[in-house]
Amino acid sequence: MLAAAWAKLPHVSAALAAEGLDGRAIAAIVSHELASLTSRAAALAEEALAAEGKGSAPCPYAVLLLGSGGRGESLLAMDQDNAIVFERGEPGGVEDLWFAELGARFAAILHEAGVPLCKGGVMAKNPQWRGSVAHWRERIATWVERSNPADLLSVDTFFDLNGVHGDHELAEDLRAFAYQAAKGRNAFAKLLVDTASPIEPAVGLFGRLRTVDGRIDLKKSGLFRIVCAARALAISYGISVRSTRERLEAVRSLQRGGDEDLERMIDAHGLFLSLIARQQLADIPAGRAPSNAIAPSLLSKLEREHLLTSLRALDTLDTLTRDLLFSS
Repeated sequence: MLAAAWAKLPHVSAALAAEGLDGRAIAAIVSHELASLTSRAAALAEEALAAEGKGSAPCPYAVLLLGSGGRGESLLAMDQDNAIVFERGEPGGVEDLWFAELGARFAAILHEAGVPLCKGGVMAKNPQWRGSVAHWRERIATWVERSNPADLLSVDTFFDLNGVHGDHELAEDLRAFAYQAAKGRNAFAKLLVDTASPIEPAVGLFGRLRTVDGRIDLKKSGLFRIVCAARALAISYGISVRSTRERLEAVRSLQRGGDEDLERMIDAHGLFLSLIARQQLADIPAGRAPSNAIAPSLLSKLEREHLLTSLRALDTLDTLTRDLLFSS
């Protein structure tokens, strides 16, 4: 039943696009559906555990949606990014083991419904992505004090968390604690930017779009950089909103400078999401798996010029982020 409902999402997204909704709006709706699906999968997993005689939840808990889903920016090429926070219990203890089973169960349900397992392992079934309130607070304190980039892989997605099932107050309290702990920790915020995966340049030496097999991966070439910069600035300034656009607009409202560059980043972020969404909606009916790569040859001349301008605007992003981080 969940798989059948999830399979309708591309058709719903196509209808929304036909009505003129842009990539941000479509992503918000896809993310809402992902949150609902994750909540339902967790509820089914909990029911199954109880039916098998493994008891109900040993204490209050919350399932957290991380990354693009937490930000409300997922499109149709997503995978799972989730975590669990529970009220009490030690690693390897009775509570932790119960929630490990819960995480494994709802990860399997989501996978069967059409949301693939996270290749990076960012899922509550894995020990590093679940824990008690006390244990999560210890983790967060360790993160913000670390200076080794290798220790911070995948940590950035945590700061996009959104509670989608269970005790939402637990989720919000943990999120508030994380932002308070990291606020003003500019070195930590900069590390999160520096540890981002390698970027694939999309503009060549002669100012032309560079493609691989006729496509540009807009996530690797542009979207990811903007998301990381906006998140780092939000963490540094203690900005609690989740979406990339809201984060950049909140930074701009602080009047720290870089207004024109921030506006270009907001515009580029919206453009990249819209182009990815359109390409995915064209690829799915053609039998091609949705991805973050677009074919520039399918764009109008005006759209290609807009894309090129937006990609070039990213040349100032590193300087802009550094200036804003260290002017706080």
